[in-house]
Amino acid sequence: MAAVIEGAEAWSTGDGEAGVLVLHGFTGNPVSLRPLAESLAAAGFAVEMPLLPGHGTSWQDLQRTTWRDWAREAIAGFERLRARTDRQVAVGLSMGAALALHLAETRGGDLSGLVLINPAVRNDDPKGRLLPVAKYLVASIPAIGNDIAKPGGDEKPYPRTPLKALHSMFRFQALVRRNLGAVTTPALVLTSRQDHVVAPGNSTIVLDGISSPDKRQVWLERSYHVATLDHDADGIAAATIEFVRRVTAP
Repeated sequence: MAAVIEGAEAWSTGDGEAGVLVLHGFTGNPVSLRPLAESLAAAGFAVEMPLLPGHGTSWQDLQRTTWRDWAREAIAGFERLRARTDRQVAVGLSMGAALALHLAETRGGDLSGLVLINPAVRNDDPKGRLLPVAKYLVASIPAIGNDIAKPGGDEKPYPRTPLKALHSMFRFQALVRRNLGAVTTPALVLTSRQDHVVAPGNSTIVLDGISSPDKRQVWLERSYHVATLDHDADGIAAATIEFVRRVTAP
């Protein structure tokens, strides 16, 4: 396995009443969410931000993993957080939001809230239908990284997208979509108006599919996909902190 990219390490801090599990996206790493995680810690929350298997090193490492590996680490991170906090909220960006939804679908009674930033639960690219065969013919394709409107933003993404792992992610998204109705956890959905990686309609699928009586959408007008490193980052942090405080209040 390749060395971890500088800054892409897992991050964990704090304990107490309320904690936040922070989950990054596919081909990404904790760099994309570190400022948000630090804002949450500064607000007094415990934070657990795992590095998902196959991420933060090389795309070849990601090729050897599947959605079950990523979900397993998300659950392990949640358990680490539960061991030192009383109430927990899951925050996810892109595929990280899908992992948070999966956690709510399977462990909803243990979660106080969900913050879903540009959730990725469906891919409309017709070429996706070729993946079951193409993944055996082509190892990878160029990645779409650093979809950030703010100049100088860098999430340190992979330059390539491994197709076997991508196909596994699509299967995971289908699983999450099928079970959205099981989600009753309070949810805050933050959606970029312009997103060149995940269609904003994904947020509509989530909001229409979950059964949560407490759900709200906030539109991000100045950011692209990696909104947590973009012009709306401060607003995302403020909205997330306010939401976590509300849903974890004794």
